[in-house]
Amino acid sequence: MTGEKGAVLVTGSSSGLGRATALRLASNGWVVFAGVRTEESAARLRRDAAGTALRPVQLDVTSVDSITLARKEIREHTGAGGLTGLVNNAGTCLAAPLECANIDDFRAELEVNVVGVAAVTQAFLPLLRVAAPGGKAPIRGRIVMIGSGVAWVAPPFLGMYAASQFGKRGMADALRRELAPTGVAVSQVEPGAVRTPIWDKIAEHADAAAAPELYRTSFRKFLSENNSRAMSSRTSPEDVARAVEHALTARRPRLRYRVGPDSAMMGPVVRFAPERLLDRAVMRNLGMTTGALAAERE
Repeated sequence: MTGEKGAVLVTGSSSGLGRATALRLASNGWVVFAGVRTEESAARLRRDAAGTALRPVQLDVTSVDSITLARKEIREHTGAGGLTGLVNNAGTCLAAPLECANIDDFRAELEVNVVGVAAVTQAFLPLLRVAAPGGKAPIRGRIVMIGSGVAWVAPPFLGMYAASQFGKRGMADALRRELAPTGVAVSQVEPGAVRTPIWDKIAEHADAAAAPELYRTSFRKFLSENNSRAMSSRTSPEDVARAVEHALTARRPRLRYRVGPDSAMMGPVVRFAPERLLDRAVMRNLGMTTGALAAERE
């Protein structure tokens, strides 16, 4: 199986950023292996990508057996050309005050967002090296990590997600330096708020009423404002997909793509804003005041 641009695996292609990326790449001449977990998602992708070289692949990034089977299937189809690109998109996001966060949920989030990324990358690196400079694919091997602006500034109540994104960013930085001598390039795409179903899922699974009284009001406000901000964002999944395609095709891909105005401002904020000032601004926005609860009890 060959395409004009080569072959790429996109994990987490069922919805949101992964789906938009898989469909864009397929429509632009790529052979796309779209990682999904259900046959229902696979059928939707086949229908929407009819006439392209998109092929859904069953892939659960937390399962070694699933990753092994996906690698076998993709290797059989790519043959000597190898895999041109790997887009690590699969992820999950849960919201809760860290004090009362379910530890099993925390482990599961790290398993998907960090460990799963490492496992998939390890499994497919041999296929990516075939497409590195001197290989037989039309474009050299590329890895694109889809992360988040949260990897730079951790908001209250997204501590679990922030921990996973900080970890993913660190892993991507290390991987980029390790793979530089091999010709496999690594880029990070860091969107801000984007209109995707993930925000509905966050609100659906979060239980503000079960939060300790200390957090209840601010947690409710966070959930409401976070969802509203995402739904009113002018940044779309297609904007992210464009950045991913640039990272896969550019002669010199950027190390980091910040997509959306809120993500773009993270660099200057982290570089120049004092952390205490940043803390106060974030807390004030949620109606949180340092020492407020202690003062009430005195």
